[in-house]
Amino acid sequence: MAVAHFFGLKYPLLFVYYDVPYHAYQDKIISFAVVAYICLFANAALHRSAVPAALAALGVTVLGLSAVNASDALRMVLDGRSTLAYWMQTGLIAVYFVLLVALYAAGERVSQSG
Repeated sequence: MAVAHFFGLKYPLLFVYYDVPYHAYQDKIISFAVVAYICLFANAALHRSAVPAALAALGVTVLGLSAVNASDALRMVLDGRSTLAYWMQTGLIAVYFVLLVALYAAGERVSQSG
């Protein structure tokens, strides 16, 4: 995803908003933000104490994408086109978030009972 944003490779799943007008500098900024996510999740994979922060970041991402999907600003640039593709991608990220939360909670229960 970071590479796709850096080089402007606009494909669904690599870009949530793959077919809207943009400025190249915005995508470069997003590519660096994705690297922060990589670092956050890599740290969470190595240190269980970092998992809540990674999950919080992912949850805020789902909320933020949902706000953009529902925004008048997005509707204006879409010229009547549907937001379904964006909602589907946001939904996939939300499912991933819920799955990670469930796995973390299950792991916590196992570690407390053992």
